[in-house]
Amino acid sequence: MNRRSLLLAAALAPFGGRAFGQVDPAIIKYLVPEQIPWGPVSRGGNQQALLVGDPSKEGFYAVMNRWLPGNMSRPHFHQHDRFITVLKGTWWMGSGPRFDPDSTVPVSAGSFVTHYGRGIHYDGAKAEPCELLIVGQGPGTSTPAEIR
Repeated sequence: MNRRSLLLAAALAPFGGRAFGQVDPAIIKYLVPEQIPWGPVSRGGNQQALLVGDPSKEGFYAVMNRWLPGNMSRPHFHQHDRFITVLKGTWWMGSGPRFDPDSTVPVSAGSFVTHYGRGIHYDGAKAEPCELLIVGQGPGTSTPAEIR
């Protein structure tokens, strides 16, 4: 084997000898997990990664949320419908203005959930973290609605 063939073989070794192409970034944009732009952990115990749009403005948006173990939101509602896919872990959901984590329903990875606009709910993670993909129409407001 000549030097050029050895270099090519070494470069392709991690891919099992398969060569991969490239996509035109003007046609397709993608992020691998290590490139997801996670923000800092909020006071509510979650992180958000903005993928498309801006939830604070009019128009379509897509975000990923990561709930850390033991953190749940308090009862609240959103102005518009939101569509959620559970990507990892178990997400726990409850409805109504009284916060009662013991009455929440577990939703496993692969599940799809619709939060209807102005529907009061609370949610989060219990023993394990969970990750969600949330899409909706902005502005994506959150209004507290707890009755104590």
